Amino acid sequence: MTETAPPAPGPSPQLAAGKPRRGASVLVQFIAMGLVWGGSFLFMKVALTGVGFGQVAWARLVFGAVTLGLIVLIGRYRLPREPVVWLHFFVIGTVGSAIPFLLFAWAEQYVSSSLASIYNAVTPITTALMATLAFRVERLNRGQVLGVIIGIIGTVVIIGPWGYATLSGDLVGQLACLGAALCYGFSLSYTRRFLSGRSIAGVPFAFMQVGMGALVLLALTPVVALSPVILSVPIVLSLVALGALGTGLVYVWNINVLRAWGPTSASTVTYITPVVGVILGILVLSETFTVNEPIGAALVLLGILLTQKRIRLWAGPNARLG
Repeated sequence: MTETAPPAPGPSPQLAAGKPRRGASVLVQFIAMGLVWGGSFLFMKVALTGVGFGQVAWARLVFGAVTLGLIVLIGRYRLPREPVVWLHFFVIGTVGSAIPFLLFAWAEQYVSSSLASIYNAVTPITTALMATLAFRVERLNRGQVLGVIIGIIGTVVIIGPWGYATLSGDLVGQLACLGAALCYGFSLSYTRRFLSGRSIAGVPFAFMQVGMGALVLLALTPVVALSPVILSVPIVLSLVALGALGTGLVYVWNINVLRAWGPTSASTVTYITPVVGVILGILVLSETFTVNEPIGAALVLLGILLTQKRIRLWAGPNARLG
């Protein structure tokens, strides 16, 4: 994954070693996470001016896997040995990295980078749905159910189906973004169901997911990556930023923040990335909004806050559903 924080791995001596610190360096890494993941949608838009959408996804996964692989080698991290674990990583590498990266890159041929960043923020809503309905690893209280409903309403408002008389590229692009968010939700829930209880350190965990996604797209190279390209300095830098930074180093920063602040505080990066994506889209690419997009985004944010129990509408114990 990029744009959304990777799932916290299971307990691990390598991850837990050392006393967590709340220094300025952790704060810097947290801010850098939000900037890089929020900027990923801008990087994709710039890269698409010279390469195909498949090449964008291919480059970011391969560059990310190489970067994380070097970190694994330098840190001498151990990779899991059980075949079933590798199979699980193949699933989340495909559904949680390869497919959504392709979908977002394809979608940005038709929608703005700022709009794509807003759809990425829907991930906590899709995760709640998948975790509750598909994998049944969570049970939602009334406030969380309300949050999911509000988030869905916000997504519909963003799409604005009443404005489309026919199937258009913009509409299909938005549906592709939504599909990517569903993939992330599936991957996060699948991870919690099959991998979170295993003792796999954060860095090799990220490498396994990104590496498996990279292997999938490497196998599909003749289909997704062998087309003419027009390279320039901004395009190359965007691809490197997407891969080495957004799908590589940022995962390491995320683990550092997770150790220092805990999963709840670390997950607040989810609120930063769409803001950064929207600001960069407007300032750098002169993108504009329709009125329904900020309204829908506000509803999605409210839904996320309810779903993640950041705000509560009922006092006392809530009846759980699901």
